[in-house]
Amino acid sequence: MSASALPATEPPAPETDPAPLRRVLGHVPTSVCVVTATTPQGPVGVTVGSFTSVSLEPPLVVFYCGRQSASAEGIIRSGRFCVNVLAEDQQQVCAAFASQTADRFAVGDWEPADHAGPRLGGAAAWIECDVEDDFPAGDHTAVVGRVRCLSAASRRREPLIFHRGRLARLDRARGIHVPTHSFAWWDI
Repeated sequence: MSASALPATEPPAPETDPAPLRRVLGHVPTSVCVVTATTPQGPVGVTVGSFTSVSLEPPLVVFYCGRQSASAEGIIRSGRFCVNVLAEDQQQVCAAFASQTADRFAVGDWEPADHAGPRLGGAAAWIECDVEDDFPAGDHTAVVGRVRCLSAASRRREPLIFHRGRLARLDRARGIHVPTHSFAWWDI
């Protein structure tokens, strides 16, 4: 049945309870990253499950974090940040940066940085960016970054995934290689 053949209906009333939205959207797996920055007060960082690429020309990425996040405010003010793509064995780092722990950098092996933000040893990848823009997005703030430098781990590191309300790993038992050129919408 084509989209034009669907019967016209009234749009559903907006949900006021976020639980159904969270439950349904929980079926969409997301990467888990820790975004860090260096501020005059010291390093700051926050766990995000909403990091994605935006554009190849110019090279832009975006992440979203709560509008009340002091870490996000520090990242925006610093003007630069580093996205640490967590590997599947870095659940403790994820938990530390998702909490209100005072010394989040006590967990994991961090390399200080003069430029963007501290880099986590053993991460799957690192993307260093300049803050290009930030704007309100509902109850979150969108932070757009212009990619300045990026690298991936020299040995294969599987990413940490968030799916259905919990941390998960990729299923290697049914790994199927699909060349990226077969996707018109994915040209990274």
